[in-house]
Amino acid sequence: MREVAGASKAMYFKPIKAAKNKHWSSFLLAATPQSLWTAKPFASGRAQPRFPSVPGAETPLQMNSVLLDHFFPPKEPFRPPPRLRPHKSAPPLTTEEIAPALAKCSPTSAPGPDGIPYSTWKQVYKINPAILLQILSPLLLLGYHPGSLKSSNGVVLDKPGKPSYE
Repeated sequence: MREVAGASKAMYFKPIKAAKNKHWSSFLLAATPQSLWTAKPFASGRAQPRFPSVPGAETPLQMNSVLLDHFFPPKEPFRPPPRLRPHKSAPPLTTEEIAPALAKCSPTSAPGPDGIPYSTWKQVYKINPAILLQILSPLLLLGYHPGSLKSSNGVVLDKPGKPSYE
């Protein structure tokens, strides 16, 4: 039964395909510069869909939501630091300790996550060393190291004469 259905299907579609090919060939043989633009859409096939397919999104509004959730996942809620207590044994910070630490930092290095370059911190220290002392002393006294000071930005720079780092 399937063989009969397949044979009758072929007998139906084969002449249609032959007629389409014959018509297309005769159209192209008689083509003029003006009619070639009519033929272009037929030769190009169907246009691609305007929006790419994104799993879980059928409409542009859903696609927007899916892409935002993927590229900008929700952040964890801010947790306040634990209750801080002063360390009585912590020695007080002095400006004489800050100066050598800043001297070790390159003024031309890229800024860290806070966006402030070391050259700025050096200028602040040069103008008024007490400001840095007021900012850093409570952190040292409480033994608190802010999260922003625990991270850094790393950048790989190609060196001349070295192979590619790819």
